[in-house]
Amino acid sequence: MCTAMTLHTQSHEIFFGRTMDFSHDIIPQLYIIPNSYVWHNTLKDNPIKDPYSFIGLGQELDGILGFFDGVNEKGFAAAVLYFAGYAHYSSPVTQKTSHTIASIDFLHYILGRCSSVKELPYLLKDISIIGVPDPVTGTIAPLHWITADRNGDCAVIEPAINGLNIMNNPIGVMANSPDFPWHMTNLRNYMEASPAQTEEACWDSIRLTPFGQAGGTVPLPGGFTSPERFVRTAYLKAHLPEPKNSSEALASCFHIMESVSIPKGAVLTSRNTYDYTKYTAFININTCEYYYKTYDDINVRTASLEQGLNLCQTRS
Repeated sequence: MCTAMTLHTQSHEIFFGRTMDFSHDIIPQLYIIPNSYVWHNTLKDNPIKDPYSFIGLGQELDGILGFFDGVNEKGFAAAVLYFAGYAHYSSPVTQKTSHTIASIDFLHYILGRCSSVKELPYLLKDISIIGVPDPVTGTIAPLHWITADRNGDCAVIEPAINGLNIMNNPIGVMANSPDFPWHMTNLRNYMEASPAQTEEACWDSIRLTPFGQAGGTVPLPGGFTSPERFVRTAYLKAHLPEPKNSSEALASCFHIMESVSIPKGAVLTSRNTYDYTKYTAFININTCEYYYKTYDDINVRTASLEQGLNLCQTRS
């Protein structure tokens, strides 16, 4: 369970962020990956070198470093979300025409190698994603990804039964299952939702008046399922006055995500564990700056790729 979105400002800055909703214990940390970094992927194939540096939130466990979201020096950002019941990975059979990458390594792979959303089809045309158990859940997590860049482009990557689908995301919103085309079609069920006030009506001789403001939002769903979170985020983003600058955008981003953030106790899994929002993070794609807060600390922390790289160089 997670929700992601993009937001543009009048000053041509682009924000990209998400809620991380999870029922397993995670301790996310910020990592700085310098350019030319060489790493060994989970499939134990040949070492991979990252042409681009990036900053990302992730976790290292049992020797495996997995990323949840991040942005690289070229202003290409990406995040991974659950895709339960819909993700179909390639068979772990060596294919001469394809390069294989583990599902849990895929976010690292594209952040280290991709400079824009338009580049994705070329970068991934010979890629096969192999499902690999992650150390947090011990299972092969069903995943899909949302990407965005400084050009304002946004795309969704979904491993489906017919292959790896890369789809333009014109609304800049993503949640979990079902697949992205389904979510876009489902928005048509909420066309009557509006920020305008509901007028009075008469049923026979009975005059009906609104209880107050916000009558136009009655059609909006209120639960925490993936379709409901997608609809609420899309509605709020679509009707938000375009922020003038980065300060307004950042405030708007966190306020929108408050509507889909899950408090502990609202959702209980079949394992009798709470599924709730572990953290909320937003990235200024133009400046590669991170803004994030955790469930237990509502203060927004900041970090930047440039500062992180300078710190790494100083320490070395």
